[in-house]
Amino acid sequence: MKRLGSIFLITLFVTGGFAMADENRPRPVLKDASCPLSKTDAECKKVLSLEQYRVLREKGTEHPFSGLYHDRHEPGVYRCAACGSPLFMSDDKFDSGTGWPSFVRPAADNNVGFREDLSYGMVRTEVFCKVCGGHLGHVFEDGRAPTGERFCINSAALRFDPRQ
Repeated sequence: MKRLGSIFLITLFVTGGFAMADENRPRPVLKDASCPLSKTDAECKKVLSLEQYRVLREKGTEHPFSGLYHDRHEPGVYRCAACGSPLFMSDDKFDSGTGWPSFVRPAADNNVGFREDLSYGMVRTEVFCKVCGGHLGHVFEDGRAPTGERFCINSAALRFDPRQ
């Protein structure tokens, strides 16, 4: 009887996550990326670290509080680690307490794309580099003003250029 109760609770917990998914997203979500990755896997493995490759090419997530940029506060530009495109400005960065660099908006909408991510039984919006197609992280609707969005980005997907 205890086993049946445990199975019921686990099932209830897992299916409850689906019911909480928000289908009303303010940003457009693409089903397929319109920009293919410009380099082969073999080429990328030569120029990216193992962690960068795992995040950018395999859509991995680094452990919270482990990345280089979650606690960086200097002024500058955060660029794509794969192609160097400008993605986020330090002026838009804030401490979300999550352990990942968080931004209220991208530096330029033409460099950042969005697509639906249904992995792990969740409905999320993936953020990717429109120039090279690399996975950056996800955007959530629990951020700060003025957008109310939190771009939760993996440090491994970024390269920081300080302001001169």
